Amino acid sequence: MMPPVALPLLVPLLAGALSLLAWRRPALQRSIAVAGTAALLGCGGWLLASVWQHGIRVAQVGDWPAPVGISLVADLLGALMVVIAGLIGLAVALYSLATVGSERQALGYFPLIHLLLAGVVGAFLTGDIFNLYVWFEVMLVASFALLTLGNERPQLEGAIKYVALNLLSSVIFLVAVGLLYGLVGSLNMAHVARRLAAVDPGLVDVLALMFMVAFGIKAAAFPLFFWLPASYHTPPVAVSALFAGLLTKVGVYALFRVFTLLFPHHPGYTHEILLWAAGLTMLTGVLGAVAQFEVRRILSFHIVSQIGYMLLGLALFTPLAVLGGLFYIVHHIIVKANLFLIAGLIHRLGGSHRLECLGGLYRRTPWLALLFLVSALSLAGMPPLSGFFAKLLILRAGLEAEAYGVTAVALLVGLLTLYSMVKIWAEAFWKAPPEGASPPAAPGRATLWLMAAPVAGLALCTLAIGLQAGPLYALAEASAAQLLAPERYIEAVLGPGGAP
Repeated sequence: MMPPVALPLLVPLLAGALSLLAWRRPALQRSIAVAGTAALLGCGGWLLASVWQHGIRVAQVGDWPAPVGISLVADLLGALMVVIAGLIGLAVALYSLATVGSERQALGYFPLIHLLLAGVVGAFLTGDIFNLYVWFEVMLVASFALLTLGNERPQLEGAIKYVALNLLSSVIFLVAVGLLYGLVGSLNMAHVARRLAAVDPGLVDVLALMFMVAFGIKAAAFPLFFWLPASYHTPPVAVSALFAGLLTKVGVYALFRVFTLLFPHHPGYTHEILLWAAGLTMLTGVLGAVAQFEVRRILSFHIVSQIGYMLLGLALFTPLAVLGGLFYIVHHIIVKANLFLIAGLIHRLGGSHRLECLGGLYRRTPWLALLFLVSALSLAGMPPLSGFFAKLLILRAGLEAEAYGVTAVALLVGLLTLYSMVKIWAEAFWKAPPEGASPPAAPGRATLWLMAAPVAGLALCTLAIGLQAGPLYALAEASAAQLLAPERYIEAVLGPGGAP
């Protein structure tokens, strides 16, 4: 039996609706959050297995045939991203049980989490360019509400920058969609891909550049990335982890989708711009991280720097580079979300996010030091962790493409990433506690377990990917092959021969 393509999208929508019905029953909302995210993970795994065995799955909403109706499409990349979204959603839901207070829960925290996950999954599965815009707006509304939940001054300041740049991105995206429809008369991405071949190349250049800017802002690429480090450190850590793991990756996913499906034979100056953007994103992000002395701000700048590696995979546009970019996306989602969850544990056990106020955590909590090292060294690309193989693939692709300058930048960024992770280790874990500092009261055993369990689970995923990289490599390789052969996607949606 094959799963309905829409099932992973319906799960968070249903869970969110049930959470709203349970508005005055917080215990039931918490149970729905865990059950809903676990169900999303299970449905995503079922869908991925189906796509792996039977090929690209397509559902036509309302039984309207493509390109008239709205298509939901699950290829290997989309299904894999749904699985990862379910994994991060489950980890954050468990962590939230121990860290998100009753005040925020009463303001709709868990329904907003489900709404955000619905937007993420919808973006991964839609086959319609306008509906991609709609799901981006769903994510923007949910993320803005989560960012401001609690009405604390730092949250509101960060939210203003966050929403301003993302609204600019949405405007550019919407204008690009309008121009695209005016040129080809369709919004179905498979149909658009077929019709764009007959459009004037100069107009295609303009469209490609507009989509690049719109999705580049949402991915936090250079130069319009400053909204991210200004906002991601302000909400509760569970929210930051969800944002860090998924939101920018939806922008990266959209770039991969658009530049392999709509503009696959267009590797001209747009990919040259992407190459420069990738190098500058890596460099400026890591330099920002090196200059910080607050754990969450260091991690926020590192989101930016690591996005550069993913963009580099797309910019090089070779099979190995695209494979490396997809591998890097999966690795980074798991590692970065986990590092933010670990930052929450550091704050709970050490009493601060500031490095100068921390110390001695290695002696007090060696298990936390170990969990931090696994994720931190993986982010820096140390073997045998997942980040090593992700960086190795990107660097090999850069050398094979003779892009020596940006490959050297990638190597330098890796070293600076290691330096900033060692800085956190030395200040928070290794050095003695500051004089006169007394650790905060230890959390209860149940609270500590709820915080530590998802962190340990994601760390095990990182170890498993590193020690057994073969399955993810094969999946990323097959996903890259599908992306670089867009006719498979087009025929799956439109049928053999396709719509005119």
